[in-house]
Amino acid sequence: MRIVLLGAPGAGKGTQAKKLIEKYGIPQISTGDILRKAVADGTPLGKEAKSYMDKGELVPDSVVIGLVKERLAQDDCKKGFILDGFPRNTAQAETLDGVLAEMGMPLQVALSVDVDLDILMKRLTGRRTCRGCGQMYNIYFGPPRKEGVCDKCGGELYQRDDDREETIRKRLEVYEAQTAPLIDYYQGKGILKRVNGEGDINKIFEEVCRILDEATQ
Repeated sequence: MRIVLLGAPGAGKGTQAKKLIEKYGIPQISTGDILRKAVADGTPLGKEAKSYMDKGELVPDSVVIGLVKERLAQDDCKKGFILDGFPRNTAQAETLDGVLAEMGMPLQVALSVDVDLDILMKRLTGRRTCRGCGQMYNIYFGPPRKEGVCDKCGGELYQRDDDREETIRKRLEVYEAQTAPLIDYYQGKGILKRVNGEGDINKIFEEVCRILDEATQ
């Protein structure tokens, strides 16, 4: 089962990916995780990536693709994998397709988790974190019993800077400009599937599993 997960920040891709890992026993491939590990391990590609990061520059696609290729060659990917957060644009998607074709591991499904923009804004801007124990809340969907106070430890709840409305709007604009065209790309390849990411997490997961099982038989 070789899957790429698509969806805007806050769509719930991470939650669904965790559940897919448990059910199907395939790894989630996150470029952020791969990058951090390669840098920490001091691999040749990790050192190259670090040289860009140290200068505050974006790590080039060629390095990221190289890291993804190394990761996909590991034994735990033989049964399949879940790509999350990569590719971010159609140029990366085309390069990735070439690499996967060489490896004999073409993608089977591009699954888009669709959520209305207003709900995304509430999910992201409504997040509050406890300064004491780190417990997370959402003032719209899962508020604390007392406003601004953690139910667990009584600590103060705060909104992280990257959860503020202007930051979230920018992130969603970047997603729309760069990543949303991937929907058309994978639609054109005939492997795009869509799932409504609003509502009960377990019901969404049931639908995700139904779609994936049908598409990968």
